[in-house]
Amino acid sequence: MKRIIALALAAVMALAVFAGCGAKKVDLNEVMSSINSTCGLNLQKLENAEDLNLYYGINTADVKQFAAEIDNNNNAPVEIVLVEANDATAAGNIANALNARYNSIVNQYASYTPEKLDAVKACEVKTDGNFVSMIVAENASDITKVYNDAVK
Repeated sequence: MKRIIALALAAVMALAVFAGCGAKKVDLNEVMSSINSTCGLNLQKLENAEDLNLYYGINTADVKQFAAEIDNNNNAPVEIVLVEANDATAAGNIANALNARYNSIVNQYASYTPEKLDAVKACEVKTDGNFVSMIVAENASDITKVYNDAVK
């Protein structure tokens, strides 16, 4: 009888240990560093969450962590915004704000650099759990691969 209780207790403890391993910890600043080194980018870093509000209309209370870099070239902006939201509702709010910015960028490219418009239309805002990203760059597929490897 003692053996059965000991085995049951061991099974419960093992299950508890494995259940705690489900949530993946991601440092978005490290992901951005990896993107920069892999893709050879040299963009302006947004330093604080208030910048997310200023540039994107993102409520800072919705943001758990972020990494964002931009090149505000008026004709062909390049923007990489990686955000972990506090919860699913916050992720939806952030995705809405980034989609509004993305649509603005598409319109900007259509007006000033239509030859690159197809590349921008291949970019998108993506949500994966509480992680939301907007990657607008000519090499977006390479950047997205580095990002996806980190968060998935």
